[in-house]
Amino acid sequence: MSHSRDTGVATVWTALAAVALVGVTTLVWWIGVAITARHRVEAAADLGALAAAAHAADGPAAACSRAREVADQEKATVTSCRWHDRDAFVEVRSTVTPIPGLPPPTARARAGPVGLPP
Repeated sequence: MSHSRDTGVATVWTALAAVALVGVTTLVWWIGVAITARHRVEAAADLGALAAAAHAADGPAAACSRAREVADQEKATVTSCRWHDRDAFVEVRSTVTPIPGLPPPTARARAGPVGLPP
């Protein structure tokens, strides 16, 4: 009976390939989760700034309150809401951390009244 030195090598290579495939799939999944979280927080910032600008006539406090309500619905927290001239500047942070160990994504947006000269 002849014993070959290659006995079991295919099993080892197959196991290594499976581990590599799982690792790459996990990495791609985490990147997708991070990108999705970033897009959501950017949308929350945009919507919050638009809501603040739409309620500018109610005063800065009421407008920023509306921006907070909109951001809360988008699972984000307003970290800053300020006014410069007639423009609302809103900064938000996600309330969900997509990748444990990394900070939650943040975004900024600016919106102003329509139809008025700058």
